[in-house]
Amino acid sequence: MKPVVAVVGRPNVGKSTLFNRLIQRRLAIVEDTPGVTRDRIYSDAEWNGKVFTLVDTGGLVMGEGAEMAKAIRKQAELAIAEADLVLFLVDGQTGVTGEDRDVADMLRRARVKVLLIVNKVDNPAQAAAVVADFYALGLGDPMPVSAAQGINTGDVLDQILALLPEMSQPGVEEAPISVAVVGRPNVGKSSLVNALLGEERMITSPKPGTTRDAIDTLLEKDGRRFLLVDTAGMRRRARVADAVERYSVQRGLRAIDNANVVLLVLDATREIAEQDRKIAGYAHEQGKAIVIAFNKWDLVEKDTHTMEEYRQNCQWQLSFLGYAPLLFLSARTGQRLPQLLDLLAMVDERHRRSVQTSILNQVIQDAVIVNPPPSERGRGLKIYYATQSGVRPPTVTFFVNDPQLVHFSYQRYLENRLREAFDLQGTPLWLKFRRRRR
Repeated sequence: MKPVVAVVGRPNVGKSTLFNRLIQRRLAIVEDTPGVTRDRIYSDAEWNGKVFTLVDTGGLVMGEGAEMAKAIRKQAELAIAEADLVLFLVDGQTGVTGEDRDVADMLRRARVKVLLIVNKVDNPAQAAAVVADFYALGLGDPMPVSAAQGINTGDVLDQILALLPEMSQPGVEEAPISVAVVGRPNVGKSSLVNALLGEERMITSPKPGTTRDAIDTLLEKDGRRFLLVDTAGMRRRARVADAVERYSVQRGLRAIDNANVVLLVLDATREIAEQDRKIAGYAHEQGKAIVIAFNKWDLVEKDTHTMEEYRQNCQWQLSFLGYAPLLFLSARTGQRLPQLLDLLAMVDERHRRSVQTSILNQVIQDAVIVNPPPSERGRGLKIYYATQSGVRPPTVTFFVNDPQLVHFSYQRYLENRLREAFDLQGTPLWLKFRRRRR
């Protein structure tokens, strides 16, 4: 188990900038606007051959506050509760504030190790004068840094290693199944992830746009490991209003790019929309394994034909995803959630399935005998042999006399026969045709 380090502080002190600096990649959204980070964001950080888990949190606003402020504070408190060390970040340009004192009081009550870091100290010559006031917080020696410029962040990492329990060396283990949870705003993506995790890891709200970042969370269940990536709801481009939301959508698309499996969440109480088709189309074009989940199924008035009607409508609206399994579930009640993990593991296995060349060619030969390729202008397509040339998704390369003779209908026929023979539910199947060189 890797030690956990949580980054906390009031809004807009540079927590996400420091988080990105320490993990050495831009994972958390950074904007000069308070409240951009809302959920807990996890990532491994490595320094001097040692690995620990770093957690970015939303800005702490103490007291009662609005509903969203309370939810952000709860997420930060959960991060502090599981942390071995807390990095308490303050702003060297504004000095000690009443909010800083409130956060310091909370950390003392939590009885957790704290490293006090004074950010935005861009001039090292003035560091001593800047940090002097922060001794009043009573949390030990403040460390001056500039997260934006990387000044003294190496010293922070050294101090983290010194304060943490025995660290683990980076090991080699089987990578978890990476699942990008995508869909339009307010379909219940974060609620679904929370239900799978069995805890309130993501902030949920009826208000669209609550999730801003693409948030990675590791789930271990029945010996299987899933990396669930909760993404921001993707709206039509014309409705994406500000820079934060634009970046959130870009992060969502990047999450699809990096995932093995895409979980497309649809709202069972709403019609399938053009934006659903665009999101699904992007995942399909990227060759990702796909599961379609109709969430909020508990809110649908049903009879014996309702589920079949939904299936037929989905097959019509998302005809290009005919290979994707459908599941009707409820994040709120937990209906069919165990089946969801089984489906995700199943389509991941199909996505990386490999077939022996001899068996592959026997299936293709049988398919050609049953239905020979049509002739065009007196010339007929000849398939000499085929080989599997890739996985994720399974890719089959056919060597033929002329690739231009491959009609799309015959290509679809071959794809269907291969799907039937090798049970490729949940994954795209790419067929390529090349001229055989003499």
